[in-house]
Formats: sequence, structure tokens, C-alpha cells
Amino acid sequence: MSLPLEGPLEGLTAIVTGAGRGLGRAEALELARLGARVVVNDFGQPGRDGSGEASAAPAEEVAAEIRAAGGEAVAHTGDVADHEQARALVRSAVDTYGKLDILVNNAGILRDRMIFSMSEAEWDSVIHVHLKGHFNTTHFAAAHWRERSKAAGGPVYGRIVNTSSEAFLAGSAGQPNYAAAKGGIVGLTTSTALALAKYGVTANAICPRARTRMTEDVFAGFQEPAEGRLDPLAPEHVSPLVGYLASPAAAQVNGQLLVVHGGMVAIVERPRVAAKFDAAKETFTFDELDEALSPYYAGRPPNETFAAAEVLGLKRD
Repeated sequence: MSLPLEGPLEGLTAIVTGAGRGLGRAEALELARLGARVVVNDFGQPGRDGSGEASAAPAEEVAAEIRAAGGEAVAHTGDVADHEQARALVRSAVDTYGKLDILVNNAGILRDRMIFSMSEAEWDSVIHVHLKGHFNTTHFAAAHWRERSKAAGGPVYGRIVNTSSEAFLAGSAGQPNYAAAKGGIVGLTTSTALALAKYGVTANAICPRARTRMTEDVFAGFQEPAEGRLDPLAPEHVSPLVGYLASPAAAQVNGQLLVVHGGMVAIVERPRVAAKFDAAKETFTFDELDEALSPYYAGRPPNETFAAAEVLGLKRD
């Protein structure tokens, strides 16, 4: 990585959670390349299910990589799913660099299981890290920006980039906890976008497709890159969009959901009404609903999802 003399994020401070590996690491490096000072957060547990002893090494190694390239970065090893540790993370950015301008929420774990086999602990842990983790950091960042805006008497600079997933959009049979958490993150993002717009803050969510430690099973068997070419599922395809959404250039982008992978960005529309039926009288009868809805759904598969290759837009070897 080489850093420009001056980039579009020059003078801005960013937090990236889950930044010790995979997507978060690529995003932290990209923000630094664009000129941001980066707080690299990672709890450092080795298991993708959140298991294993926490370690400072992943966050510290990425922060050191940024500094070695001429950038500014510090490591933070707190657990964003813990409310007070999330508070400390935001305070660390403010204490170290004077303010916070960009928050990229990426930290997450997987505990996959079919709905009929999933334990309460497997459900709670994934919701806890993904959805509560996004809320915790967003809560403290939002309070920081609101206070700054009041002191300034007008809007300030603030950017939030949250990480959702197409597991929420297309369904994922073995990931009810993950799909629910990622759907919740979209709701959190749109609510936050509306609440913070008057303070000058934007909030957007991305659905990235990338080959990382968390998705190695999902993408096993999908096409590998030709020699000398970037993997179409490399996290480096995702990080430029995060850099753009964090920049002044994206001031008009707010409350949006974008799918990104392999040189492609798709803007997802909000759900639209597919069909509408009106009751003949004040309310529907059972027979009336049967006459209206049953023909509409006749001949359609009971669960209109796509095969994995179609959803991913990839081909297996």
C-alpha cells in the first residue's frame, strides 16, 4: 500500500470494527490510503464463531501496516458487542485524534444452524455481535456528532457505513440468526440516516460478497482467479465503495443499501408493492381472500429464492 500526499479523507478520523482480518482490514487500509487516520478495532478471537482467546495481534498488525506505509493508525482491541467497550472505542478516536468523522461497522461472527436445530445461545451470540455491535458504536458516534453539531451551531461531518448481507435479501436456510441480524442492520441504518441527517451525518449499508475467513465455506468451489489476476471475491473489490461512502463526494448518499463485489456495485431499491387487492366491503372475508390471493400465488414456488450460483453471480469450477 502506498499513501498519496493528499487524499479525499485527509484530516478525517475513522473507526473500522473487525479490522484485523478480511473485509475490515481491506477497508481500514483503503481509508488510510485515502488519507484518513484510522482506529483499527478487532477483538481478535481466532474462531469465526467468536471462539478462542482474544488477542491484540490482528488489530495491532493492521495498525502497524498503516503506519509503515506513512499513515496514522492506532489499534483498539475492545469488543463492540459490549456497550461500555464500544463507548471506549469512540472515546479512543476522539482522545487520540480530537474527533471522529467516519464509522465503518464490520465486526461479526457466524454460528450457522438450521432453525429447528439452532440453540438459544447460537441465536443470541450472532444477534449480539452483529446487530447490538452496530447499535453500540453507532449510538456513541451519533452522540458525539450531535454534541459537536450543537457546539458548532450547524451540521458537522459524519459518515456511517454498516455491513449487511444478501443473506437478508435472498434468504439463507442455515443462517436464520445471521439473516435476521443483517436485516436488522438495514433497519438500523435507515432509521439512523433519518435521525442524523440534520446534523450533517449520513448512514448507508453495504452487502459485500468477499472470500474471507467467515465465508470460506460459502465460496468453496467457486471460481478462483487466473494467475496474476485479482480474485473476483477479494475484499479489495469492496473497500473502494466504503472509501467513497466515507468521503465528501458521497454527501448526497444517505439511507441507501448497496451490493458490491468483483467490480460491480448495485443499488437496491426499497421494497415495492407487487400487487394490491381491495375488500368489497369494510373488511375481507376468508372466501374473498381465497379468491384473490390463491390464484395470484398459484403455480409459483412456495419459496421464491435463487440457486446459490444465481444469487452470487458466479460459476463453480
